Amino acid sequence: MIETKSIQFLELDKLNEGQLAKIFKRAEQDISDLLPLAQSISDDVRGNGDAALVKYARKFDAEGFEASMLKATPEDFDRARKNVESDVVEAIKEAHDNILRFHEEQMPEKMWFTEVKPGIMAGEKISPVTSVGLYVPRGKGAFPSVMLMLATPAKVADVSRIVVVTPPTPEGKADDASLVAAEIAGVDDVYVVGGIQAISALAYGTETIPKVDKIIGPGSSYVTAAKRILYGTVDVGLPAGPSEAIILCDEHANPKLAALDLLVEAEHGSESAAILVTHSREVAEKALEVLPEYISQLPQWRQDFVKNVLSNYGGILLTNSLEESIDFVNRYAPEHLEVLVKEPFVALNKINNAGEILLGEMTPIPTANYALGLNAILPTGGFARSFSSVSVWDFLKRSGVGYLSREGYQRLQGHVATLADYEGFPAHAQAIRMRNKILGL
Repeated sequence: MIETKSIQFLELDKLNEGQLAKIFKRAEQDISDLLPLAQSISDDVRGNGDAALVKYARKFDAEGFEASMLKATPEDFDRARKNVESDVVEAIKEAHDNILRFHEEQMPEKMWFTEVKPGIMAGEKISPVTSVGLYVPRGKGAFPSVMLMLATPAKVADVSRIVVVTPPTPEGKADDASLVAAEIAGVDDVYVVGGIQAISALAYGTETIPKVDKIIGPGSSYVTAAKRILYGTVDVGLPAGPSEAIILCDEHANPKLAALDLLVEAEHGSESAAILVTHSREVAEKALEVLPEYISQLPQWRQDFVKNVLSNYGGILLTNSLEESIDFVNRYAPEHLEVLVKEPFVALNKINNAGEILLGEMTPIPTANYALGLNAILPTGGFARSFSSVSVWDFLKRSGVGYLSREGYQRLQGHVATLADYEGFPAHAQAIRMRNKILGL
């Protein structure tokens, strides 16, 4: 069994600058070594299309892969429906219903106007992005939940062409549960390709996979490297790196629940980060006491992830007050934040930086990861300071719309010409002054 001494137990006011910097930095995927590979594969896909995709699928995923396997067929969907257990299908349906309801509430009015001053109308027209590519990863398992989190808001936003790419199994097929989730969410076009080559195919298009305007979805360091290379060629969406969470506790928190929930994001991988932050030494010590038992109940390979996380990028952090704990949360800007305090809604008012904020002991992180309705594709690495979770807005764009009546134009025209003169744009000023002569104003 893991020993408590291998779990970091830190006191905030005793940390030196180097220790504090390591906590805030997390694992920070260093993808610089992967950029040449990403460039090479991207160039290959751009020049050779499907042939390059088949080559890399055979090299990395499935030896017998053929070009005919690049797109999931109706038979693949039929097979998936038969293979996936009924309780899993029901869970996917329940999750989809809640995710759908939440994202429907996010939808804005399609158009709005306001009268800035008499005769001066300004507003916005909201339109869906024309085409998007959704990256649904596969690792040691499958992620139908990610399919729902990406496809559902895209459908709610009324994107006309939604393309999904997902890595093949060793048999060269898409994961069955992910296909079921795609069908439930209303997505038909699923392409069986992953990694750098999948992102490149979406950016440039191939004989089989259409080029898209935007790519959204989490992935491995290879996917991150591909997005870095292709930034500027295509919109690559929000930064989504290794999983991370803070469990914020006061002296009223149940330490057993806090310890349980600390492991949720830690089991994702060795580069994840998970920190229990509290000013209560009693809560911290009791949580530390039960952690080894909880960890021992996980499969060995998950135990290995958790041990690495809690000894490197996570553990237990003791502060001097709830206010100091909340200040740490806002500086850290976690992907997931669970608030286990006596008055969670009071604490909520003081929390500004977090991808998601889950209140109370009945709202553990897994509920939001799967079925609460919130979107679980969240900014990581401190980007919650300026980025938001995936939402319908990732699939929408705004166009400013303006209208001037004669009265409104006459109110503005002199000021516009003056500013154009000041900034040195004679054609701007001419468009105003000559218009006045042409229209007899």
